[in-house]
Amino acid sequence: MDIPYFRYDFLYKEFKTDIDEALQNVLDKGAFILQQELRDFEKAIADFTGAKHVIGVGNGTDSLILMMKACGIQPGDEVIMSSHTFIATATAAGWLGAIPVLVDCGDDHLMDVNKVEAAITSKTKVIMPTQLNGRICEMDKLQEIADKHGLIILEDAAQGLGSKYLGRCAGTWGKAGSISLYPAKVLGCFGDGGMVLTNDDKIAHDIFCMRDHGRDPKTNQVCMWGINTRLDNLQAAVLLAKFKYYRETMQRRREIAQRYCERLSKIPEITLPPAPNDADTRHYDVYQNFEIEAENRDDLRNYLEMNGIGTLIQWGGRALHQITELKDSMHFDISSLQRTELLFKRCLMLPMNTSVSDNEVNYICEKIEAFYK
Repeated sequence: MDIPYFRYDFLYKEFKTDIDEALQNVLDKGAFILQQELRDFEKAIADFTGAKHVIGVGNGTDSLILMMKACGIQPGDEVIMSSHTFIATATAAGWLGAIPVLVDCGDDHLMDVNKVEAAITSKTKVIMPTQLNGRICEMDKLQEIADKHGLIILEDAAQGLGSKYLGRCAGTWGKAGSISLYPAKVLGCFGDGGMVLTNDDKIAHDIFCMRDHGRDPKTNQVCMWGINTRLDNLQAAVLLAKFKYYRETMQRRREIAQRYCERLSKIPEITLPPAPNDADTRHYDVYQNFEIEAENRDDLRNYLEMNGIGTLIQWGGRALHQITELKDSMHFDISSLQRTELLFKRCLMLPMNTSVSDNEVNYICEKIEAFYK
């Protein structure tokens, strides 16, 4: 079989009829910037997540920067985050002159909440967990720590739309949450896109203004410094068309994850993510990625490639603390990042999207079984 890691052309083919109709409607109206489709999409996500405000912006990185700016993060402030995250998480702090402080991940590859308190200093202002791979970290424990020390929680929930912890959606736990709409996300557009979720009226107002040159959406008058990072109305129309099927999309990913877990759970050389039917009912995972840990990872990856199976090592194979070009701009103690160090010798992501058939999942599992035999 030929199974690429991701089939980008499938993004259009899967919902072609709905997308064509949505795009034609926007084109016929000439409605391109800050129009009804964007407002409808923002409302749909607000209703789905339970967030009071949703603000569509140009990309996920901008959503991180804007929510930090709206929360008053200043140069020299420290932002605690996991070293196992995309560079954009740290970029948001760096662009504002703040300092990323890196902590270890746990066995579920998310921020180890037990390592957070030791990283807090007098300069700490924010704890920013990454809700990675479609799973949410232990936010109740993290909130206790934040409340104890008077800190803000901001979520990098780029990969988390629809995932829940204790019945509460990713992006709605902290003061604000960032969602990416990059094409390969569970809900992705045909270019860059992002959004901020918040229940705070002032944060929402400031971000609505900042995304549009600092103009107040009610008066259309400039009231603060801003940038141009509006979610394009054509992209909003595409997202709205796809979002009609989002619950089915999440369920299909969970079915694929369950099949992987059933087939691969007996291979001792592999560590799997928690299965959808895991006894831990606190979590509802949407499986943005299916990230395993594997012994002889590089040899396995080469073997799968020879058999037509594409895989991916997240973040180009480097955690934040391993980006030597930027390490002087971040604070970390390498001795406290041993779980992350081990992870990046073993982590590998298998194909996980709705274009993957049951037969293809079975084929992938057969080849992994054959490799370890």
